[in-house]
Amino acid sequence: MAMATSVKVVLGSVAFFIFWVLAVFPAVPFLPIGRTAGSLLGAMLMVVFRVITPDQAYDAIDLPILGLLFGTMVVSTYLERADMFKYLGKLLSWKSQGAKDLLCRICLVSAISGALFTNDTSCVVLTEFVLKIARQKNLPPRPFLLALASSSNIGSSATPIGNPQNLVIAVQSSISFGQFLMGILPAMLVGVFVNIVILLCMYWRLLPVEDAATELIAEEDVTSHRFSPATMSHFSSSNSQEWSFTLLESTNIRSLPHLNVDIGCVENIGHRVSSSENDIHRAILEGGNEISQEWNESSPRRPVRSRVTGGAMIEDVVSRQSVEEKESALSKRRRRLWWKTCVYVVTSGMLIALLAGLNMSWTALTAALVLVVLDFKDARPCLEKVSYSLLIFFCGMFITVEGFNKTGIPSAFWDLMEPYARINHPTGIAVLALVILVLSNVASNVPTVLLLGARVAASAAAISTSDEKRAWLILAWVSTVAGNLSLLGSAANLIVCEQAHGAPSIGYTLSFWNHLKFGFPSTLIVTAIGLTLIRG
Repeated sequence: MAMATSVKVVLGSVAFFIFWVLAVFPAVPFLPIGRTAGSLLGAMLMVVFRVITPDQAYDAIDLPILGLLFGTMVVSTYLERADMFKYLGKLLSWKSQGAKDLLCRICLVSAISGALFTNDTSCVVLTEFVLKIARQKNLPPRPFLLALASSSNIGSSATPIGNPQNLVIAVQSSISFGQFLMGILPAMLVGVFVNIVILLCMYWRLLPVEDAATELIAEEDVTSHRFSPATMSHFSSSNSQEWSFTLLESTNIRSLPHLNVDIGCVENIGHRVSSSENDIHRAILEGGNEISQEWNESSPRRPVRSRVTGGAMIEDVVSRQSVEEKESALSKRRRRLWWKTCVYVVTSGMLIALLAGLNMSWTALTAALVLVVLDFKDARPCLEKVSYSLLIFFCGMFITVEGFNKTGIPSAFWDLMEPYARINHPTGIAVLALVILVLSNVASNVPTVLLLGARVAASAAAISTSDEKRAWLILAWVSTVAGNLSLLGSAANLIVCEQAHGAPSIGYTLSFWNHLKFGFPSTLIVTAIGLTLIRG
């Protein structure tokens, strides 16, 4: 691609620089408007500066990625309603050996979920949950959030459905799912292990052997995790029930012989207490029979039929209430079980459809809408949990990156480095990996794959067919792991950062520099080791 005019190159670079600064430092003193508004500002400047036309700006928005992200967010809200976090909490805390063991488990779980449900989905589902676990055990959140983001990125490199750039590579290269998996799986497994070692080395002193005794968040709050605060009724009838039990215990019917006890009073008490009907109606029957017997012995001529009949009526009413409530509770449990089964079946079906090679975004959207219909309720509470600000951020980013590509700077950079990036030599592989690494963090990994994919494959195909396949796999591996270098390297990093920052009452800000201090060495080491394990 030829370089644009000098004016467009300068103005496009200025617009991209403004976007980059606001994305990295969302609260800069001279313009504290945040990441979302910063991405829209960069997109608008690209159009105002005439680097791209309005139509090109609209075309630059990658709707499949937005659809995939939206669909997975909706599915995630229904998964948490189906108690997925409760089971996940048990998995992460089962026979836990302390903070270091928890860190390893988070890395493994996020890597597997990143490979099966995409790295974005993994981070959407797990970020706030991991933050709550760290707060509950009084541990610093930073190493666990870094473990989640970095491991989900590494894990997503193993499958074509792990992230959008892998999907593009799988389609353009015609590599089957099995070949893709077997080509990168060894590098992924070793990469996750190396990433764990780096995390432990960097944050060893912050991770105690045993969890702190003070729990800042209750266990129930973790296992019953929700993506946003749920509106719950705080009304409880426990006080009235406790009063009723006290009254029954303090009033011993057997100790009241020859007294004119009104059975209606006992009936009122029976109606007040709803949680222990069996105990109550047994007490009423025993008391009613003894009262009737004592009255009958002392005054045979007094009518006792009405008392016994009243006791029978009380027994019948309380028994009916008990049976109805038991049937209602059983019906609720059955509906709950049916609903959870539907959620897991639909989610499994979505995964199978993705494994079968169906369109990722439409598959996720279809699964989301199926769950909405099966829920048979107003979907607004679930849709309100979708991070629309993140979707808008990506829209602005797509337009800004497209404008930067129109300047010709990324293309010129590749043309300069291509002669030194031959895949048939270790030095060439290192140069190629460096080019992909830099462009993935400057122009994003998906545009980098779209820009370099065909050229890298054509250069490798001139050597051999196996080298062409290996070049595609190297592109997938490096562009994915490159996302760990900086906060802007991948969508997963931004999701973790934004959701951790916006978590109610337990929010944590993962800054750009804190991420870079870990991401830079981890990315270089994991990428280098993985390159030696990828084979065509």
